[in-house]
Amino acid sequence: MPDARSDKFIPAAALDALLRAHDGDVALLYLYLLSEPGADMERAAGALCRTLQEVDAAWEKLRRMGLVPGEAPPAAAAPARQELLPPAEELPQYPAAEISRRGREDPAFAAILEEAAKVIGRNLSSNDMRVLFGVYDHLGLPAEVILELLNYVGQDYREKYTEGRRPSARAIEKEAYTWVNLELLTLDQAEAYIHKRRELRSDTGRIKVLLGIRDRGLSDTEQRYVEGWLTMGFPDEAISMALDRTLVKTGKLNWKYMDAILQSWHQKGLHQPGEIEEKDSFGRKAAPVRPAKKDKPVSIEDIKGLVGKI
Repeated sequence: MPDARSDKFIPAAALDALLRAHDGDVALLYLYLLSEPGADMERAAGALCRTLQEVDAAWEKLRRMGLVPGEAPPAAAAPARQELLPPAEELPQYPAAEISRRGREDPAFAAILEEAAKVIGRNLSSNDMRVLFGVYDHLGLPAEVILELLNYVGQDYREKYTEGRRPSARAIEKEAYTWVNLELLTLDQAEAYIHKRRELRSDTGRIKVLLGIRDRGLSDTEQRYVEGWLTMGFPDEAISMALDRTLVKTGKLNWKYMDAILQSWHQKGLHQPGEIEEKDSFGRKAAPVRPAKKDKPVSIEDIKGLVGKI
């Protein structure tokens, strides 16, 4: 009698993702679930000679990769989607011995540690290694994507902080959560995201000059304001109009007030200077004020003329 599992096969995309994950537990669990649909994690742990904790971690990584057999892959990210992951502080507490072993035996993780030390600019502490291993093992990002992320974060810090500050492992972890929530799980997706961020950063620098800020960088809050205006589709001229109104009303660059103006225009669907001038009260020029008419002096002759007409 033929084996009922003989017709199972691994899709090419899944095989590629499993190979790039460099995680034997994840690959074993995938193969087991493919051959034993509906099996629970306790059965899987027994069959694979793994602890229940190891199997649960592997299943979670498969889920984040969209590779759980029988389940649909995650949908494409939406602009205002809800966070998919818990706060970054909730990474598993891995034993130091396990992290050290993987650093020796897993070439992909060893490459991540080597690159991270260059980006952070010092020898990695045990906590740095724990955070990086959590990004690698728990979040399910492929090694080449993590290497791309490390380079991106390092360059971002060099551009953002003129004093040459280096990112911490926590900063890398925070960016990793952003990438996973956006489902940047392939090198192509990561490169496209970085390209878009670079373009936005270049535009932000131009708006910074427009706002008259030349001797310092933008704070994180200011950066979010500017990126938000650009993402909403406002050209430089419209942002300049909002700045002008802000200066007239408040006498200074008031970020919150200026953001309220641009948010109001965005909600009305007004983005181009011409349509703002036409449809928003700020853009319309006030009608010229005509001087009040003065009463004309009445002479005796005028009165006699009026009486003669009666």
